[in-house]
Amino acid sequence: MLIPAFALGRTQDLIFHIGEFLRSGRLKSINVYVDSPMATAITDIYKRHREVFDERATQLLAQHLSALNFPGLTYTRTVDESKRLNVATGSMVIISASGMCTGGRILHHLYHGLSHPETHVVIVGYQGQGTLGRRLVDGARQVTIFREEVPVRARIHTLGGFSAHAGQSGLVDWAAPLAPSKPRVFLTHGEDGPRNALRAQLRARFQLDAAMPGYGEEVEL
Repeated sequence: MLIPAFALGRTQDLIFHIGEFLRSGRLKSINVYVDSPMATAITDIYKRHREVFDERATQLLAQHLSALNFPGLTYTRTVDESKRLNVATGSMVIISASGMCTGGRILHHLYHGLSHPETHVVIVGYQGQGTLGRRLVDGARQVTIFREEVPVRARIHTLGGFSAHAGQSGLVDWAAPLAPSKPRVFLTHGEDGPRNALRAQLRARFQLDAAMPGYGEEVEL
């Protein structure tokens, strides 16, 4: 199983939830590899700052357990360790960056794994238009990696529940206390369909006419 994941936040969420499945008995023991130097470094920072752990993570510490570790979890650090995963046998989960499959070690794992029907790719984050991750989500049967055509025989799964962004209703609620001052609003992050829908909501609710700048457009403030 290959999981492209953002190194900051998303990878740590995945480690925590896989650990919870194992601790509750809902998942049998399995080898999980975090193959991203940045994700590994960030996880080390998380571990050092226990003062900001939530109630469940603090509870695990009291039980001499870790929210960011469990039996079978390995953090790879070197290039050679990463390469060995591509020739390893047996079941495993590889969590690797980048989250949209635009670079990093995940490309090597996809290059070696996409052509095999027994490979599962689990998408756990937003995939921007034009990215390799988006092409996989959209059902491409062949993709280009390292200038080579790779057939997609792997099974692609999408989990939307890990999104770190507010939805439309959350963004409208966030804008509500600002609306009376009639601020200038720019909708810059997202695709045109959702941006248009949000702009319509802001106009209907608060009479705010939000701008939708395009790539390379400049605005003087």
